[in-house]
Order: sequence, then C-alpha cells, then structure tokens
Amino acid sequence: MKNKKMKSLSMVALIVSALPAAALIPAFLKITLSDGVRTVWAGSNIIFVLLGLLLSVVCVRNKESRSTVNIISMVVSVLWILMMAGIVVLALFINFVQ
Repeated sequence: MKNKKMKSLSMVALIVSALPAAALIPAFLKITLSDGVRTVWAGSNIIFVLLGLLLSVVCVRNKESRSTVNIISMVVSVLWILMMAGIVVLALFINFVQ
C-alpha cells in the first residue's frame, strides 16, 4: 500500500515539476496574453515549482521509494528554481546598474 502511494506521489511530483514548461505554449502559438493572465500564470508556475520540489524531496528522503522518476523530478525542480533565482538576480542587477 505504502509503495503504491509513493509511486503515485512520485509521478505527481514529476508532472507538477514539468508543468511550468506549459508557459512556453502561448509563445510557440504566438498568442498574446493579457497582463492579468500573465501574472496568474507566473504565480502558478512558482507554486508548481515549489510544490514539485517539496514532493520530490519527500519521495527522495525515503530510501525505499527512491527511484529514477523521483531523482529526475527533483533535478527538474532544482533547475527551475535556479532559473527563477537567476532571473531575480539579473533583474536586481539591471535595476542597480541603471
């Protein structure tokens, strides 16, 4: 029972970690979104990244449930967080340079 629960949790973690990539769909389809929609989309991406990282850490901490899917979802979440942190640092740097 617990192993099946952890497998489904690891799949949810992987899906939630990959959801921020859906933000590229409007760009590929050349769809312009309003400011409100972009704000909501950005906020949901941040929540998805943090939730994916949290679920991945929960799955990876347990040695019995550690698998390739868990490790991949954790790496994807960490890469998203690093990219978001880089964007914030770049925005701050540009503001201070001007």
